[in-house]
Amino acid sequence: MLRVARPTNDLASLRAFYCDGLGFEVLGEFTDHSGFDGLIVGHSHAPYHLEFVRERGVTVPGAPTDEHLLVLYLPDTKQWHAAVARMEAAGFPTVRPHNPYWTLSGACFRDPDRYHVVLQNAAWSE
Repeated sequence: MLRVARPTNDLASLRAFYCDGLGFEVLGEFTDHSGFDGLIVGHSHAPYHLEFVRERGVTVPGAPTDEHLLVLYLPDTKQWHAAVARMEAAGFPTVRPHNPYWTLSGACFRDPDRYHVVLQNAAWSE
């Protein structure tokens, strides 16, 4: 199991991006756990999930650079097109990634914290 956690200032906006747009499920959430609120998203059948935390009274910066990104590999072309269409229908337009490699077989989106998420129409290969 893999969990990737990062801070945010706006859990509601991330919920819209990752759940409404990317189709992730809310796997858990918490309020005022030692001064932190959190949202955990992913897919119940997947061996990974993302955790976003907001520390009360603290403001965190967005992504440090445009090269901070999350890549999701979707090898099935119909599934990839559906995922891109779902993001656009949810109000999240594609953006131009800093590294043009990600446009060859992918679509790049910017989450509310300015982190890039690439939907790559390819299978992972070494």
